[in-house]
Amino acid sequence: MIPRRLEPLVLDQLDRFPAVALLGPRQVGKSTLARQIALQHEALMLDLESPADRAKLQEPELFLSRYPDRLLILDEVQRLPGLFEVLRGVIDANRYGGRRSGQFFLLGSASVELIRQSSESLAGRICYLELSGLSVLELGAAASERLWIRGGFPDSVQASDDASSSIWREQFIRTCLERDIPQLGPRIPAETLRRFWTMLAHHQGGLLNAAALGRALGVDGKTIRHYLDLLVDLLLVRQLQPLVANAGKRLVKAPKVYVRDSGLVHTLLGLDSAEAVLGHPVAGASWEGFVIETLLTVMPQRCQAFFYRTAGGAEMDLVIDHPGGERWAIEVKRSLTPTLSRGFHQAQADLNPRQSFVVIPREGRFPLAPGVDAVGLAELAAHVAG
Repeated sequence: MIPRRLEPLVLDQLDRFPAVALLGPRQVGKSTLARQIALQHEALMLDLESPADRAKLQEPELFLSRYPDRLLILDEVQRLPGLFEVLRGVIDANRYGGRRSGQFFLLGSASVELIRQSSESLAGRICYLELSGLSVLELGAAASERLWIRGGFPDSVQASDDASSSIWREQFIRTCLERDIPQLGPRIPAETLRRFWTMLAHHQGGLLNAAALGRALGVDGKTIRHYLDLLVDLLLVRQLQPLVANAGKRLVKAPKVYVRDSGLVHTLLGLDSAEAVLGHPVAGASWEGFVIETLLTVMPQRCQAFFYRTAGGAEMDLVIDHPGGERWAIEVKRSLTPTLSRGFHQAQADLNPRQSFVVIPREGRFPLAPGVDAVGLAELAAHVAG
C-alpha cells in the first residue's frame, strides 16, 4: 500500500462536510484509499456495481437510516442517480440529530455526471476531491521516467516489466471503450471512439480543432465535442484552457487537449517501451503532458491553471494563478541544456510572473536567466504542492 498524498485532505474534509465525493478514473486507487479510511473509521462500504450491494439499497432510506453513527462509503455511486435525493434527507436528519460531518464518502469515476447529480441534491452538504494516478511525490524522483513511460495507474506503474504494464493498459482501454463509456450515454462504436482517442494521443497537447478531427473521422464538429466530453467526463482527457486576461494581445482562445495519463498515450500509439517512446515524434509532447498533469495533480485547491499563447508567438506551457494573486509561469523542455526562445521572453513580459521555471528531465536546480530557474520535476512538484 503506497500512502496517497490525498488521504489527509480526505480525512480533513470528512471532518468538515456531511458528504465527501472522491472522483477519479477507474483503477486509479479510489477503492484502495477508501478501504484504508474504512478501517480507520469502522465504516460500512458498499460497491454499487455489485448486485448484492445494490440489492441492499432497494429501500435506500430504510437501509441508510440504520447507520446514523457510521461512515457509509458508496463506490461507483453514479450508478444509482436516484440515491442523491435520499442522501439529502438522511444527511439532514442526521444533522438535526447533532451529527454534522463525516456521514458519507462517495466514490465515482464519471465526474460530470456525479457532480451534476449530487450538486442538484446536496448543495452545501458535499465537498469534491479528485484522485489522480501515482505521482513523483508518492513514488520518489527516481521513478520519474518509469511514471512517464508507464503512466500513473498503480497496476501499470508497478507491473513487473514493461510488457506486463503495456498489456494492463491495453486491457484498461478496451474495458473503457466496451464497458464504461456505453454506460454513460448513447451507444458509440468502440472502434470509432478508439480512433478518436488515438488521434488525440497523436496530437497530444495540441489546440482543439473539432472541424479537422471531424473531417478525419467522417463526423461533424458537434459529434467530436460529444466524444471529447465523454472522455473528459471519465477523467481520461483534460482540456487546458487558455489565459485570456490580456486584452491588448491577440490571444489563442481554443483549449489544449491532453490525454491525461502518459502511459495511455504510449499504448494508444503502440509504444511499449522507453526506447520506442524516445524514438517517436510524440516524445516531447508526451513529456510535456506528463509534467503538466503531475503539477496539476499536486497543485493546491483554489489555484487555477492555464496556458498562454498569442498570435505573435509568445507562449508559456503552464500558468498557475494562486488565490492571493501570485502567478507562476512554467515551460517544459525535454532537454538537459534548455534554451529560452523569443516567445518565452515575450510571454514573460506579458505575464509578469512572480516565479518562472523551466522543467528539465533530471533533478537539480540552476539559473537559466534572471528570475528563471531550470528545475527537475520532483523538486518543482514539491514546490508547487507547498
